[in-house]
Amino acid sequence: MELLGKSKNDLRDFCVSLGEPAYRGGQIYHALYAERKSSVQEISNLPAALRERLASETTITLPTVRQTYASQDGSVRYLFGLPDSGADAKRKSGPASVEAVFMPSTGRQTICISTQAGCAVDCKFCLTAQLGLIRNLTPAEILAQTLISLEQHKAQLAPQTNLVLMGQGEPLLNFDAVMVALRIVLDPEALALTPKHVTLSTSGIVPGIESLAQEKIRPKLAISLNASNDEQRDAIMPINRKYPLAALLEACQKYPLRPWEHLTFEYVMLGGVNDSPDDARRVVRLLTNLKSVKVNLIPWNPGELPYQESSAEVIEAFRKILVDRGVPAFVRYSRGRDVMAACGQLALLNIAPASAGSAATHP
Repeated sequence: MELLGKSKNDLRDFCVSLGEPAYRGGQIYHALYAERKSSVQEISNLPAALRERLASETTITLPTVRQTYASQDGSVRYLFGLPDSGADAKRKSGPASVEAVFMPSTGRQTICISTQAGCAVDCKFCLTAQLGLIRNLTPAEILAQTLISLEQHKAQLAPQTNLVLMGQGEPLLNFDAVMVALRIVLDPEALALTPKHVTLSTSGIVPGIESLAQEKIRPKLAISLNASNDEQRDAIMPINRKYPLAALLEACQKYPLRPWEHLTFEYVMLGGVNDSPDDARRVVRLLTNLKSVKVNLIPWNPGELPYQESSAEVIEAFRKILVDRGVPAFVRYSRGRDVMAACGQLALLNIAPASAGSAATHP
């Protein structure tokens, strides 16, 4: 049995099935997630005989760190090799890989994790889309990205950890596995992150937004808008043909916000495509009927795609139009651009050490 990714109740039931007290499952749960133990032999409050039995009958499977790329800004991109799966066995290239990014800042660190290997949504400005969907990640594989990142940086961790589900994949197309992982992330007895510090980003999967709204324990929600009308959004985000802006904004209008919460709309600035003053005014009109929103303007991060960055002056003019019309807007520059770790750049690209700062290779 694989222990990682299991809930406390799962582990309690498993221990009972072994003839052990249920509370042993709680001890395993705490050790895996709160203490970040990666071996049952490290769980010292379990009896030796139980540790031996667990060692022979269970596994704690972590991805391998194939390579890390260290950015000049302190961010680290992780390239993880995933455990083999039935789906992987059919692929000529073997087991899948996936990426996460650790970003330290004053007083906090932010970890950007993936929920799928590759992505099926096919946003035209995103390098990850070039991979296509390889497979969904399991709850264990989603959690492991955070656990490994925290453990490898434990000597310099700041008091606050932010988690963003903005890496490879569309989280709401792997809904069940993502929610299993998030319940553990948000459990005070496990990873103990708070909903205020965990954000799920979606391209606009309306049924997934509606399902997330029903969850008692859930992260904050961010919507990748990236366009000011359907024609524009159809061209750069084909998912809009299935869930057009009217349907997306209706789901956002119905979404139940907590007293402290707002909806975040992400808007990647593509030079000459979606960054005109008219675009800004249309975005204001789109968001007018929503209760509590903010817009993050994200300069496009370069890659081998037919787009260009908006100038700083164009971005500021766009931001000012939003703010002057009552829509809070902020410019968010991505971290780790020099090692292909920024928003939209996660495409399993191998960067030569000379261009990756202090890139380190792991066997």
